[in-house]
Amino acid sequence: MDNTKCECGHTNPFGTVLCESCGKPLDEKDGQETRSLDMRYEGAARRSQTRNRGLIDKVWGFFSSVKVAVALILITLAVSILGTILPQEQYIPSARPDVYYPQQYGVVGEIYYKLGLSDLYSSWPFRLLIGLIGVSLVVCSLDRVVPLYRALKNQRVTKDPIFLTRQRIHAQREMTEKEGIALMDRLAERLSRKRYHIRREGAALLAEKGRFSRWGPYINHVGLIIFLIGILLLRVPGFYLNEFVFVREGETKPVPQTPYYVKNEAASVVFYDPEELPPDAAGSGQPVVKQYETKAVLFTKDPETGELEPVHRQTIRVNHPLKYQDVELFQSDFQTKLKGLELSVRDRKTGKTIGSFTVDLDNPKFRKSYRLPGGAEVRILEYFPDFAMEENRPITLSEEPNRPAFVFELKTPELKEPEKSWVIAGTNMDEVQKENRYEIELAKIQTVNQSGLIVRQQKGTPIIFTGAVIFVIGLAIGFYWQHRRVWIRWKEGILYLGAHTNKNWFGFRRELEQAAEGTDLRLVFPTSGRRENG
Repeated sequence: MDNTKCECGHTNPFGTVLCESCGKPLDEKDGQETRSLDMRYEGAARRSQTRNRGLIDKVWGFFSSVKVAVALILITLAVSILGTILPQEQYIPSARPDVYYPQQYGVVGEIYYKLGLSDLYSSWPFRLLIGLIGVSLVVCSLDRVVPLYRALKNQRVTKDPIFLTRQRIHAQREMTEKEGIALMDRLAERLSRKRYHIRREGAALLAEKGRFSRWGPYINHVGLIIFLIGILLLRVPGFYLNEFVFVREGETKPVPQTPYYVKNEAASVVFYDPEELPPDAAGSGQPVVKQYETKAVLFTKDPETGELEPVHRQTIRVNHPLKYQDVELFQSDFQTKLKGLELSVRDRKTGKTIGSFTVDLDNPKFRKSYRLPGGAEVRILEYFPDFAMEENRPITLSEEPNRPAFVFELKTPELKEPEKSWVIAGTNMDEVQKENRYEIELAKIQTVNQSGLIVRQQKGTPIIFTGAVIFVIGLAIGFYWQHRRVWIRWKEGILYLGAHTNKNWFGFRRELEQAAEGTDLRLVFPTSGRRENG
């Protein structure tokens, strides 16, 4: 595409609306000679409007469209709303989302899961939409900010009279060169008091202030791009962690995928006093939980000695997580679990108890004897923490002691052969073995509180906040400052004045009225206060 040459002799890139040198409009159609000039991007040529040859140019032109950017944002918002209809997988109390959603929400839940909406914000289509918005912001910004920067950096003081008279605020008056220079000096002095930067070239003047406000929208774009990068990093391994761990009182466990260990020193639950109950819970007769809390200690392991060293101590409460560097531990669950069973051995003949022993369900002593008074010994032969039967065979469904079952071997001096006894969930099953002389029965249950902690690590969060802060800065610059310019030129017995601002024409009008007060210069103002982009 050929360049466009202005009458002033300056050669402009194809697509330029206003001459880069004198500001005279280029290639206007008939009937537009009296319209105000389009000052958007200073009339500079944008890449998307000057190139349309290859695939790269077409892709650039597509993403440089503001309509495309708005459409992508609206589509992303609509998709995001779909992800809020039902809870996301990370917030459901189940490790089997394929089972949980149909059970809880029926056909809607099943369809929701199969469409991938249950894990929407981690899915590649959602990330693709976020990435496309980022690409659109980058292309839109570069397509506009580069020509705008060049035009403003290289803007000339001396402008063509047509450029000046076609501004929305303009004036012209016949006078001698001496009178024109004197009036120009007077206006320059008054505008300088209003913090305008004054540049002069012979019989021409440019007064300008607030140029930095033109970069406000593009600072917004930079902030949004950084914000989107932070969102994408929340799902990148190493930048985001969302795990779950149960820790019992007195227990120390590794924090998943981190170099830390956490100890639960005490886990407790606080209930409301009957007088403090909320109105909707009063009269139910059931205790109402006021607060769950965990007294936790965070450790690191010494690489040389292997010993755990405490680095942080904090009480974790709901909505008050433990925070250390980039790791957060949230109180998410609270349970009371079986810790141990105290069992007694009773002689069926005499009805007397010959002794008792305690089995630690976290660490049952296989093949190790529990010695009782009178020379009796009990050993654990088999242990099933979560007992169930499958094809007439005993199995355990998990390692959690939800329904502990034992096979004990009992020896006493009175017995010629050891006796075997089944105890399932504290219930003796020896009624099926009538020949057993001794019965092992439950005496006491020992329980322990355990806390369910969500482990989160979000290294992308500072990036998100940085993007948000930059966005707010750009927003403030774009809203509260304006780029105001006044061009004045004397030529061939006429003093010309043209003025432009990107917004707040009323405020600009007041400034110009004050600057021209006491002069014979009659300013022509716009009839509306509409804002012009660029």
